Amino acid sequence: MRDLAIRPRTLAPPPLVYAAGLLAAWWLDARLPLPFEASSARPLGWALVGIGLTGFIWALAAIWSHRTTVNPYKAASNLVTEGPFRFSRNPIYLSDWFVYAGVATLLGTLWALALAPLVWAVMRFGVIRHEEAHLEARFGDEYRRYRARVRRWL
Repeated sequence: MRDLAIRPRTLAPPPLVYAAGLLAAWWLDARLPLPFEASSARPLGWALVGIGLTGFIWALAAIWSHRTTVNPYKAASNLVTEGPFRFSRNPIYLSDWFVYAGVATLLGTLWALALAPLVWAVMRFGVIRHEEAHLEARFGDEYRRYRARVRRWL
């Protein structure tokens, strides 16, 4: 447990997990197309990307205002519970899902939707589980109280 207080044991860089899912969807679609009509959905795709980027920037501002790291391989120096962290324990990853859904819509392939459960599982068990263990080891009861009052996603 003491080792977890030093840094999280994150298994994969979070942006790479989402990017890998989208790249795999694009690659699979080129070989075995699973298209949906994307031309009328383009505004929705761009709106989802915009929502995701806005949420990401808001979460970064909250993290930086508390002088802690966004790097999933480094120890958190402060527990951030303000800004978007009042509503979600993982607002950056939630924002990443909006971007993922937006890009998937813009790609016009159902492969991204088909791969979403795999992306979710890698994020949940390869990233979030380790970050939560680190935060609990580092901040103890303060983190447990925060976790009890704020949902993981929304």
